Amino acid sequence: SKKWQDELGRKSIEKDFKKMIRYCSVIRIIAHTQMKLLKQRQKKAHIMEIQINGGKIEDKVNWAREHLENQFPLTRVFAQDEMIDCIGVTKGKGYKGVTSRWHTKKLPRKTHKGLRKVACIGAWHPSRVSFTVARAGQKGYHHRTEMNKKIYRLGQGIHTKDGKVIKNNASTEYDFSEKSITPMGGFPHYGEVNNDFVMIKGCCMGPKKRVITLRKSLRVHTKRAALEKINLKFIDTSSKFGHGRFQTPADKAAFMGVLKKDRIREEAAATTAPAAPAQS
Repeated sequence: SKKWQDELGRKSIEKDFKKMIRYCSVIRIIAHTQMKLLKQRQKKAHIMEIQINGGKIEDKVNWAREHLENQFPLTRVFAQDEMIDCIGVTKGKGYKGVTSRWHTKKLPRKTHKGLRKVACIGAWHPSRVSFTVARAGQKGYHHRTEMNKKIYRLGQGIHTKDGKVIKNNASTEYDFSEKSITPMGGFPHYGEVNNDFVMIKGCCMGPKKRVITLRKSLRVHTKRAALEKINLKFIDTSSKFGHGRFQTPADKAAFMGVLKKDRIREEAAATTAPAAPAQS
């Protein structure tokens, strides 16, 4: 940044780097998300510290210095068929009773003062309620870590190559139709995916648009399920809002034929087109 461009700024930052090499035992970098890539209301970036491991302290400082203000795409961190961990906050459910929150058994029909309750919350003595007794309270919006999610695909976003816009990031060796990972009509409550994406097996915590931290797995994997090579044969891109039948707009147009809205659009385009000059 401009702060370190002049002579005084360069001396100051060099002094800080030398102090780190001499006194520090742990080096961490501060990374942030690129909110401008997403069409969301939020502008403030998510910031986190990431520790650098391996090598001497001097090597860590030099590596961090070389990569200052650089982008780190998915492919530089994760790989196909790798097991990763997902960290995030679950969907919030609000204040809930014991039946919903702890799945306790409902009491019989004729129970006095309600049946979605815990019948006995403990003995007279010790004269306090144990923490092991199910009680009503907040359900959801909890911090959770889900381990061992297998990466099925690391996809490249919509990009330009040789002057052409490439959107074909959802086709496979067995499915030759060129299509984008965004289903028809977009992902419900999200929209279109135009940037790099990672496809994992299973579900992950939280609602749409909530930030999720992806982490390298902390365990050494030896099971067959963790070591197997994934060969995707088909990715369903039909509409996720209703009974989706078509994979691409071209498939829908071929099946449905020319629709009224298409005819109206063509007529409007023909009327607004400039007329050809008359020749004498």
